[in-house]
Amino acid sequence: MKSIKKSLLICTLALSISTVALAQESSYTYGTVWEAHGIRVLPGQFENYMDHLAGSWKDVYEFAKKEGHVVDYHVLATNHAREGEPDLILVVEYKDYIKTAEYEAFQKKIDEMLSTNERQADKEFGDRESMRKTLSSSQYHELNLK
Repeated sequence: MKSIKKSLLICTLALSISTVALAQESSYTYGTVWEAHGIRVLPGQFENYMDHLAGSWKDVYEFAKKEGHVVDYHVLATNHAREGEPDLILVVEYKDYIKTAEYEAFQKKIDEMLSTNERQADKEFGDRESMRKTLSSSQYHELNLK
């Protein structure tokens, strides 16, 4: 009976060690975090919405880059968008996921920079519904292949 228990213990240890070894030999590492927002610009609002993106939207992400939270951001136009598809894709590459406390501290800095507060920012977000409709939002974690 002791030899059976000993054999089971050895097998269990061997399996756990091999699992750790396999995990260490992964063919990828985690990279940056990406967000993508699909935007349908409403008729006659393209220039207005682009003004918004070139203004406070860009200012926020430039500030986020300086603070080290954002790696880069992009505005991509969809070629020949069909019904139900976005006209624009707004892509933001984050250094990593941000903790709640860090987010709240960063949000306060943004509010100060824009001379606003969360209530006003929320209203302005709603006001942009006259220019655009958000069709989708996705978040991705980049896997860097070794």
